[in-house]
Amino acid sequence: MSLSQLFLNIAPYVKPYRWLVVLTLILTLIGSFIAQVNAWVLRYTVDQISNLLQDGKGLPEGMSILVFISVVLISKEILNSFITFGQNYYGEKLRIFVSRDLAQKVVDKILTYKLAFYTSGGNQPGKLQIRIDRGIESITRMVQNFFIDILPLFASSIVALIMMFNANFYVGLVGLCNVPFYFYVSVLQANKLKGARRSIRELRENKSQGILGILESITVIKSFIREDIESEKQLGLQLSLTAAQLRTRKISFLFDGIKSFIEQIGVVLIIILTAYFVLTGVMTIGAIMFHILLFNNVTAPIRQLHRIYDQMNDALIYSEGFFDILKADEQTEQSGNYLSPKVEGKFNLRNVYFTYPDNEEPTLFNINMDILPGRITALVGLSGAGKSTLINLLDKFYHPDSGDILLDDVSLEEYDTEFLRDNIGLVLQKNHIFNGTVEENIRYGNPNATFEEVMEAAKQSYIHDQIMSLPHKYDTSALTLSGGQQQKIAIARMFLKNPPIIFLDEPTASLDAISTEQIKNSLDAIKKNRTVIIISHSISQIIDSDIIYVMKEGHVIERGTHENLYRMEGTYKEIFDAMARSLNIDKISKTLE
Repeated sequence: MSLSQLFLNIAPYVKPYRWLVVLTLILTLIGSFIAQVNAWVLRYTVDQISNLLQDGKGLPEGMSILVFISVVLISKEILNSFITFGQNYYGEKLRIFVSRDLAQKVVDKILTYKLAFYTSGGNQPGKLQIRIDRGIESITRMVQNFFIDILPLFASSIVALIMMFNANFYVGLVGLCNVPFYFYVSVLQANKLKGARRSIRELRENKSQGILGILESITVIKSFIREDIESEKQLGLQLSLTAAQLRTRKISFLFDGIKSFIEQIGVVLIIILTAYFVLTGVMTIGAIMFHILLFNNVTAPIRQLHRIYDQMNDALIYSEGFFDILKADEQTEQSGNYLSPKVEGKFNLRNVYFTYPDNEEPTLFNINMDILPGRITALVGLSGAGKSTLINLLDKFYHPDSGDILLDDVSLEEYDTEFLRDNIGLVLQKNHIFNGTVEENIRYGNPNATFEEVMEAAKQSYIHDQIMSLPHKYDTSALTLSGGQQQKIAIARMFLKNPPIIFLDEPTASLDAISTEQIKNSLDAIKKNRTVIIISHSISQIIDSDIIYVMKEGHVIERGTHENLYRMEGTYKEIFDAMARSLNIDKISKTLE
């Protein structure tokens, strides 16, 4: 991303606060003139004192000069303090406002993206987080620097350069010619560092994702005693990052030395040229100091440029990733406009193929399926058969490559996405629990529910009594509960939502036997007069189904009732018998006898 592109991207976020920009510009203009006062006062002081000394006069006659310059310089410093405060305050205020708006905008945008965005293009949570955090930080720092550092410095530089030309054309020319050489070297430096900075960004993203992976997998890491392996992985990334950082600093120091040399050559030329003009009678002695101070104001931005340029290049590099996230409009969830008067829950899938993003081979092949309303449909198959993928398509998390999915004889693509999901309840094997109280987590199913309705949902999922035994009851942090209790909280959300369609993906997998029985009773109650699709390795859940679809490697290979499928002696019978053997049914039966 070029600097002009970056400014075009930032402009919409700065525009609402243009009054802050105007105030900063006014203060900058005033400050640029005040910055030249020292040069004028020094020239006046040197010339006046030189004249007094030539006339043989001393302190008594020069006291008025001291009083005058003291009043001017002190007044200038007082006024400059107010101006500096205003520039810093309004610049910081602008940075904070823009940072807030960028942060909220990116949150609003990523919430609209389809799931494919998060599973493709290296958009893992850790990488997205570093892109967003570093992007906002570097972009807003550049906005702040522009109004607090760059703009005042360059305004002061331009005013000083004009004054130098006004005082002496040749001295002004020296000051002017020095600047383009410096900028040319700075551009070369930026081009040299561009690839290295992008590499650093990628390494930081990978490092952040690696740390996040460690935190999420810490139990597994410790159980397998693989701390050393994970440490070595992170060390490798850290060493690569360190090497890239040292490489950029080496290049920076080299070019900074060249730029410092160019600046000092300018100072030398100014001293020689002004001394020459003094000796030839064209200038006074005070003019030497006057031009050196003015040249100092001209080169002040140059001396700051290496720091500002580093930050600008960071902004350019990180803004690429940030605005890529912000402008991934092709990843926005597709939504139709259809709103059904009443959702019956009849699904028809016709010749459906689907491939996950970044995958070469399809996950589902030519799926044809009829899911009847008010019935229980079970999806059975080994891991990787495509069962959960099918539910993702029915919930419109993904869209099929080809084929069509109908809900109540209307294409799923035509449905309003929010309306569709509002009529579907989804319970997964491992449901996410938010950082909040038990009540807040259950209420997620219906934010407008009363507390009594929240409690009723908890009772239906057999978690109410356990909640009431906790010290803070419904105000207890949900993250402190056990895995089984958290699963019941997730099921309580679904009870509170009370949708006509329910998708159950191993809903009792993480529960103990008693909890499983309790939840089964609750699910049996809520299944009545609803369309239910269940994925389960539980025999009790499967045999209760009205129809069972058996899947293998992305294909539907068998369909029918439990009895019919079992008599076919195909894949279903193999799976069912394996389930029975895993439960040691023979021994259980003998025990019960």
